[in-house]
Parts: sequence; structure tokens; C-alpha cells
Amino acid sequence: MNLRLGVVMDSLESINHKKDSTLAMMAAAQRKGWEIYTIQQAGLFTTQGIVSAKQIKIAIIENQTHWYEVISEVTTPLSDLDAVLMRKEPPFNMEYIYSTYLLEQAESAGAMILNRPGSIRDCNEKLFALEFPQCCPAHLVSRDTDILRGFHEEHEDVIFKPLDGMGGASIFRARPNDSNLSVIIETLTDHGNRQIMAQKFIPEITQGDTRILLINGEPVPYGLSRIPAEGETRGNLAAGGSGVARPLNDRDRWICDQIGPVLREKGLYFVGIDVIGDYLTEINVTCPTCIREIDKAYDLDIAGEYISFIETLIH
Repeated sequence: MNLRLGVVMDSLESINHKKDSTLAMMAAAQRKGWEIYTIQQAGLFTTQGIVSAKQIKIAIIENQTHWYEVISEVTTPLSDLDAVLMRKEPPFNMEYIYSTYLLEQAESAGAMILNRPGSIRDCNEKLFALEFPQCCPAHLVSRDTDILRGFHEEHEDVIFKPLDGMGGASIFRARPNDSNLSVIIETLTDHGNRQIMAQKFIPEITQGDTRILLINGEPVPYGLSRIPAEGETRGNLAAGGSGVARPLNDRDRWICDQIGPVLREKGLYFVGIDVIGDYLTEINVTCPTCIREIDKAYDLDIAGEYISFIETLIH
């Protein structure tokens, strides 16, 4: 009997088939003989204690203009699937949180959900990183203007960013004697009504913000350094950065050793961490990317490795 993989994800039409990590996972599962079922957040529902979903069964085709074919549409309990991947990309809004509650209920009824829904909900990518202060740069989370200004006065060159941002959006650098400091703090905190993060600026950003992928707490031996565009301080590919794959160094591996056991404990099976220089800056647990870029550079099959790991959980 074929294994069945459900994937909670964005619309099929929005997928960039050349780069998308979720598509890489589905294609890897199909190569192993799995049946693939895609699920939209709107298709999740619960009744009489059973969480079900509207699902589209697809076949993935290696074709640049037509990469999938719809086979059928079904509605079944999530527990009928052998594994369900939560791969919906942010924004991490209330609908996202409601989805994690539904998936958590399905998990309690026996469905295998990866990553664990409660951990996705609890582990904000910026705040979760701070559970490992030995790995992080000097940092502060606050909405108090005086405290934030004091951090800038101490460290002089500081990155300010929202706790719920993605793709490099709304990230500000405040240099020594920066005349924009007040407006940066006012804007990000909404005049003291919203917590934000401040981090000491890491000059090694010019060499890249490296995405490192971990499967069950163990790192893939290569990462993708996202080099900022000229005049930028953000390495995010969505902000114009360029990706250069590289082997992990000793410091990268030490950071992974620090966080790996906690990832396993929390059921965070596929995670992407961001490292600048010697420092951990974020831990992405929702929908980590960069599989395709690292695969291409080093002839790897990261998605295949992940699907093989999932098969060990099933068997």
C-alpha cells in the first residue's frame, strides 16, 4: 500500500517550481512512491472531535510550464494520511494560529504532523533563538523607548526589527548618532504598543546571512550564504540578496550542537537557522527554504533525506 503525504501549503498556482522547497519535498516523496495530497488552510475543519480536510491529490510533473496534474479531490480525516507537512508560509497571523490548533487536535487523535503544531505556534523565530543566548549577539526585546534608546547608546550600531517580520521587511539599521533613531523606534513599536527586537549590528553581514537546514536536529553539511545587495544590510533573498552555498564551519556546527537537542525534543523536524558571522540570529520553524539552492551547488537531495527520515518515524 502506498504511503500518503498531506501538505498544508500555499496555493498550487503560487509555487515557483524552480525554487520552492515544499515542491522539492513533494517531488522527493513521489519518487519514493508516496501519494501526494495538497491542503489549503481554508480546507481544514473539525466536527465531532475529528479534524478533516479537503484535499487535492496531485501528480508532480517535471515540466517548467505545467508542473502538476490534478488526479482527484477528496475529503478525509487527517488521520487517514500517513504524514502531514505544515508548509504554509507566513504571515503568521491568527488564521495561521487557528490552523495549528486544528493540526494539534489531529495530532492528538493520532495523525503525524511535521513540524509539531504546538511548537510551530510557540517558537517565534526571533524569540526562540534567544533561548540560546550563548549563540546570539547582544540583543534586547522591548517596547519601551528609553530602554531601546539605552541599548543603542551602549552598542551604537544596532539593527531594529519587528518580531513578526519576514523576508527582511521593516528591518532598520541605526548607526551612531543616527538622526532617525526616534522615528525608527516609534514606527516599529507603534509608539510603545508593540514589542520589537534590537540586535547589535554584526559587520560580517557583508559575507552573508547563512541559512543552515537541520533535519531532526542534525545539520545539512552545507548552508546558503545570502549576500546583501550593494548598499543593503539585509541578506534576505526577498530583499535582493544573492545566494552562495558554502560548507559549514566549526562555529556553525557548534551552534547546531547547542540547539539540536531542543529541536528534537520539541518535534521541530525540519528547521532553518540563520547565522551571521559567529552568531545565531533566527530559528525558522514554519516553512524553511533554500533546499533547491543548496542541492544545486553540492549535488544533494535534502528533501529526499527528509522524506527518508519521515519514513523511519512511520515504520
